[in-house]
Amino acid sequence: MTTAPQPIFSQGEDFKSGWHRAGAGYNEADTHLEIMGKPVMERWETPYMHSLSTVAASKGGRVLEIGFGMAIAATKLESFPIEEHWIIECNDGVFARLQEWAKAQPHKVVPLKGLWEDVVPTLPDNHFDGILYDTYPLSEDTWHTHQFNFIKSHAYRMLKPGGVLTYCNLTSWGELLKNKYDNIEKMFEETQMPHLLEAGFKKEKISTTTMDIVPPTECKYYSFHKMITPTIVKE
Repeated sequence: MTTAPQPIFSQGEDFKSGWHRAGAGYNEADTHLEIMGKPVMERWETPYMHSLSTVAASKGGRVLEIGFGMAIAATKLESFPIEEHWIIECNDGVFARLQEWAKAQPHKVVPLKGLWEDVVPTLPDNHFDGILYDTYPLSEDTWHTHQFNFIKSHAYRMLKPGGVLTYCNLTSWGELLKNKYDNIEKMFEETQMPHLLEAGFKKEKISTTTMDIVPPTECKYYSFHKMITPTIVKE
């Protein structure tokens, strides 16, 4: 008899207060990032991260990325003809890597240190042509919902008219696709779409694409055979 895998978060877990100073555990091969024992990012995600970057850079101009991680999406973004690349990262070790990485990039990089909840309210309205939101949930309470707090309070106002938002919450979606859904489009339609509409985006301006992917069997947060990329345009 096999035991069911433990969920990523146990009841009441909250890392927000200590996350910024916790060690950034990049493994020697630079294929995994762990912080406070949580699997934050793994390099097998690369094709999917590139898909998100392609959407976020599709309007050119000034792009905001929330969450730097292993620089997979960020490096792809820099390959496109954008003008500025603003990146928010709260963890000290990850931010140090971001600062070093920024020196070698072809476009202007603006590193912003802190939790997005603290940094984003200081950023102006109608300022970005593209936004890519991919941060790690810092508590069990916000595991499935942290992206909506950002999207409803800030994403819409910060985008220029015609600007594009893309995002993911793989730690949440992986769990939903283990336990509640076997269809990724249905998962997105039922768990994400209502919040996007509530934020002010129009349904006809929201589209998704899916890709086939094979996560490693040892991956703790995602085992589904597809991933979904949203494209959300502000009118």
